[in-house]
Amino acid sequence: MKQLVKCCFALTAAFAATQLYADDRFASVEIQSAHLAGSVHMLTGAGGNIGVSAGEDGVLIIDDQFAPLAPKISAALGELGNNTPSYVINTHFHGDHTGSNAFFHDNKGATIFAHDNVRVRLASDSSVATSALPVVTYEQGVKIHFNGETLHVFHLPASHTDGDSVVWFEQPNVLHTGDLFFNGLFPYIDLGAGGTVAGYIRSVEVLLDRIDEDTKIIPGHGPLATKQDYQAFLAMMKATLAFVNAQKAKGMSVDEVVEAGLPDEWQSWNWNFITEEKWIRTLY
Repeated sequence: MKQLVKCCFALTAAFAATQLYADDRFASVEIQSAHLAGSVHMLTGAGGNIGVSAGEDGVLIIDDQFAPLAPKISAALGELGNNTPSYVINTHFHGDHTGSNAFFHDNKGATIFAHDNVRVRLASDSSVATSALPVVTYEQGVKIHFNGETLHVFHLPASHTDGDSVVWFEQPNVLHTGDLFFNGLFPYIDLGAGGTVAGYIRSVEVLLDRIDEDTKIIPGHGPLATKQDYQAFLAMMKATLAFVNAQKAKGMSVDEVVEAGLPDEWQSWNWNFITEEKWIRTLY
């Protein structure tokens, strides 16, 4: 019995420590808001960038970052006129984009939209609440008319994951790419969740063909971007892939390519989550 009590105490202490770490991790995060065009705003904090449509019809958001940030996100939405979003669109299933789903559904009554595979992947995770699951899913896409603007939500297969969507605000000409764009950073391609390097590059090419020089781009991560920024991102991926493939063709192992590293011109794309080594291993 004493051993059982000790075990329970240890588990409780470990859980409390984990919660304290989570609280500390996000305690200093501030949600910043920037108006882009028309009804569209961009919120930044920790995790994926949030797109917002705010106007007479109410509020719609694209992605919602980590769960502990939900109250801060709600407060930021309140400053735009309404802290109760009618709709949440998930660009994919990762927790830094879907973590506040349950909060906005349970506390604000939001309807959550996403690709079919986002619901499948979230539902397969026992740590995800049922109320965090998308209730409206689609195979190819959906068109939403909101705040006097038309939002084109469409799926791009086998890219960052197998459930990626992007959102184009037609009239203000703003594109939210989800994690099909890490502005100035090596991207994360979730190979274990249906993502592929070839598919990712192909999807970026498709999106670049759909936008013009005036399009404002909300990337999944990184600052607000232009088409030129997105073209530079594509050029980086193609060049580094060609480099790694060339080393592979010479018979170099992945560890040897990692040890040799990429050319110096790509060093600035390295960051704490996707380091040069991780990007090489993804490409290899």
